Amino acid sequence: MSGRTQARACPERTCVGCRERAAKSDLLRIVAIEDECVPDPRGTLPGRGAYVHPAVICLDQAVRRRAFPRALRSAGALDTTELRNALAAAAEATP
Repeated sequence: MSGRTQARACPERTCVGCRERAAKSDLLRIVAIEDECVPDPRGTLPGRGAYVHPAVICLDQAVRRRAFPRALRSAGALDTTELRNALAAAAEATP
């Protein structure tokens, strides 16, 4: 026996809103494009990413703490309007 297991490790990330660790697949990746936070559900957009739970509560906490400019290493404030609309639409789509 070699001692190797067949189970693969699941990558974890920290939500910038509530600061809880979760599986990468449970979080939504956020990328800064120009001066705007854009959701990246497929995780393929270039650049530095920040992760947040797909809930408005975590988004509000991240905005209140100014976590997005810090995590994305942006010089100024970032607009989260498109991100907020995407989360609201996703919340309405799920029962």
